[in-house]
Amino acid sequence: SDTGTKPPESGIFGFMINISALLGVITMYIRYLLIEKQNESLHFVRSSCNVFSLCIGLMGCIGMGIVANFQELSVTSVHDIGALVAFGSGVVYITLQSIISYKSCPQWNTYFVCHIRMAISVISCIAFIPMIVFASQISMSKIDWTPGEKDYTYHFVSAICEWTVAFGFIFFFLTFIRDFQ
Repeated sequence: SDTGTKPPESGIFGFMINISALLGVITMYIRYLLIEKQNESLHFVRSSCNVFSLCIGLMGCIGMGIVANFQELSVTSVHDIGALVAFGSGVVYITLQSIISYKSCPQWNTYFVCHIRMAISVISCIAFIPMIVFASQISMSKIDWTPGEKDYTYHFVSAICEWTVAFGFIFFFLTFIRDFQ
């Protein structure tokens, strides 16, 4: 978010996050359809669970759009709500998808892939909590932080956790490659 606050970076950041959200929606919808099709023959998960997972994932993508279009320093509260929705929904989505993956074993997934997905989910869940806790301790909104400043440690730890969760989502989606083949 810090790099996408000032023009022209803010335009590029917003555009790329919106594209990423769109790609996320497409990926989640394809995953939803895939599970529905697989579920016709094996009945490993309730259809309502699959629909719920899709809805949670779509909420996360809407949160990404909010983050992209309301810069951190311009409309801080809206940006923060969007980030909370994006990261919170994303963590719930990947956790639900990990559970669904285990339920589809061994017919549609290998246990190795399920373990990888669950490990990514657990790491993301663990990183999400301190991200929120430390971000809530920051008393000012600013871009350029220097070590030793008030709230620098909170910002630093929160940023590390934010990037951990964000990369968790990317790596989790990469585990869908084999399924989509």
